[in-house]
Amino acid sequence: MTLLQHELTDFTVNAFQDNDFHTVSKKDLLGHWSVLFFYPADFTFVCPTELEDLAGKYEDFKKIGCEIYSVSHDTHFTHKAWHDTNEKIAKIQYPMLADPTAVLARDLDTYNEELGQAERGDFIINPDGRVVAYEVISSNVGRNADELLRRVQASQFVYQHGDQVCPAKWTPGDETIAPSLDLVGQL
Repeated sequence: MTLLQHELTDFTVNAFQDNDFHTVSKKDLLGHWSVLFFYPADFTFVCPTELEDLAGKYEDFKKIGCEIYSVSHDTHFTHKAWHDTNEKIAKIQYPMLADPTAVLARDLDTYNEELGQAERGDFIINPDGRVVAYEVISSNVGRNADELLRRVQASQFVYQHGDQVCPAKWTPGDETIAPSLDLVGQL
């Protein structure tokens, strides 16, 4: 089963951001691009390297109208404790979502029941609240924020230009492809 075009179900979760607690719901993700960036747990080894990498690109995501939401099964209190004690995590300005009941992880089929935590997955959500791209990988392999940013930019381009597609390694300003109806029958 694919999650492409899956519409997020309604949710409300606690979050830690800017040294404060607040809630985030589905309606907060509507009207702009979002990335839900799942990771297994706070106070781990690979996770802080990924979250720091993402923090370093946060302004680039904001410039293209995309909000980042990191998500783990930890509580918002645990996110704060990690933020207060880890120099890599202290750099984070984006919302850190608490998903202790796995409402988001289950909705996006990244929850590992046996481990009681989410797998390492990222989901690009369009302004309509639908998944347009996602990746779920082994928990022992870190992801690259540059590639995630490129995938968001490509997703935004095809969302705005439905008659064009982006080739491999496409970045903004590169040529795109306008599929020909003559070629479609040959695929």
